[in-house]
Amino acid sequence: MRGKRIGSGAAMLVGALAVTGLALAPSAVAVTPLTATVTANCGLFGGGAATLTATQTGTAATLKLSSTAITAPIPIGANTISSTLTMANSTGAARVFSGTVNPAMATGAPITVGPLNGTVASGDSLNFYGGSLKMVVFGITVTCTATGPQAPGPFVFS
Repeated sequence: MRGKRIGSGAAMLVGALAVTGLALAPSAVAVTPLTATVTANCGLFGGGAATLTATQTGTAATLKLSSTAITAPIPIGANTISSTLTMANSTGAARVFSGTVNPAMATGAPITVGPLNGTVASGDSLNFYGGSLKMVVFGITVTCTATGPQAPGPFVFS
């Protein structure tokens, strides 16, 4: 009888660990590519090459933009840029990502905003070209637009 209890207890423990392992396993990467580059014009902040980084978990997605060519014209505190990134969607309505996440930046420092949160649908094909990034810094709105399509291509979500 004691052997059956140990065997049953071990089986339950293994089953519980398997379920826990599935729950804690990282979700599969569903967006491709994970990074893309684009050339953007940001007026007061300058212009040039920028890198976009995407992540997806189900319908929740984040995008981050960073650039060494686009720089802070004045010192900017951490989490003080209100950013709205609108991405053109070749399969439907544009998708909007927003947030106030940014590192502190000194005058002339590279710009980084995000991760910015948004919602996507399976099959969305998002491109910064045809969209825009609006950053509100100390009440001043700076708008960035792409001068051409992102490379290697749009972000495709599944």
